[in-house]
Amino acid sequence: MPGRPLSGAHALAACSTGLVTEATPTPVQVLRGRLVPLGGIRAMYVRRTLPHRSRAFIGAWCFVDHYGPNEIGADGSGGMDIPPHPHTGLQTVSWLFEGEIEHRDSGGAVGLVRPGEVNLMTAGAGIAHTEVSTRETRRLHGVQLWVALPDAARDTHRNFEHHAPPLVPLRGVGSARVFIGELAGVDRSPIHTFTPLLGAELILNPGAAVALAVDTAYEHGVLLDTGEVSVEGVPIESGDLACIDPGPDRLRLRAGAAGARIVLLGGVPFDEEIVMWWNFVGRSHDEILAYRQGWEAGSIRFGTVKGYAGPVDRIPAPPLPAVRLRPRGRRGAGAEGNSS
Repeated sequence: MPGRPLSGAHALAACSTGLVTEATPTPVQVLRGRLVPLGGIRAMYVRRTLPHRSRAFIGAWCFVDHYGPNEIGADGSGGMDIPPHPHTGLQTVSWLFEGEIEHRDSGGAVGLVRPGEVNLMTAGAGIAHTEVSTRETRRLHGVQLWVALPDAARDTHRNFEHHAPPLVPLRGVGSARVFIGELAGVDRSPIHTFTPLLGAELILNPGAAVALAVDTAYEHGVLLDTGEVSVEGVPIESGDLACIDPGPDRLRLRAGAAGARIVLLGGVPFDEEIVMWWNFVGRSHDEILAYRQGWEAGSIRFGTVKGYAGPVDRIPAPPLPAVRLRPRGRRGAGAEGNSS
């Protein structure tokens, strides 16, 4: 944070009572979500904004999927059932607004993803996991996010973390849950990341206007879930991701007549190039080829997920494209993932 950080409630009170002025507009890049089918038994669709042809990252955030609300039948139709599938070189972050998902991974972790609670899985050198909406779930609604691991940490051990961040009032404006990093002096989340990051859910009251104190070194992204909001005076639609480059010390948000729920992401610019294909993050085509071959051969790199009761024991890797995969940086286009 610029300057001396304020403590929790005082910081939020300070940022929420500041006037939203007609200052010099901050440039905003708006990415539209596109419909993409997830792998798995039920072929659920998501709205994906990152990676995008014109932008690869927000900080080290490299993948943003927004889904729901999906109605789920008593037979599970409309829900999520993703059999064992692999990951390398990344962290997955699961955040729900409605519903419940059971997570299992090859590190032995079994956990539930619930609204207002964050689950983070570190793939490191390799992991496999499953995601299944629970039998009790009748509506599923949330976001799935990926973080690219820096080169120095991408071969770390697999790990799983869970945290239930407190609901903190934004005095007169709404409320916030900070699930990764810190925002306006709220106590830092204990969730471990390998680069400086921010992840938070904000609920804005109808007509609320706020100028949030933000870190000037961070890129930021605002994903609108429900309602209406403008970011630095630019209105966005549900599923859009509004992106702001480093520099501003305030992020100006204004909710519409129905209020708004947003996910705020941020991070120090990630200056490494990566190759991201299917569920793998690597640094070259040959690395991705080796990961794919390892998964198809049942390599111990990925381990075994125990307790999954679905009709298939794994998701096979798709064929690689006919051309070599190219590394891409912050603004570059390139191949992208297509599952969770």
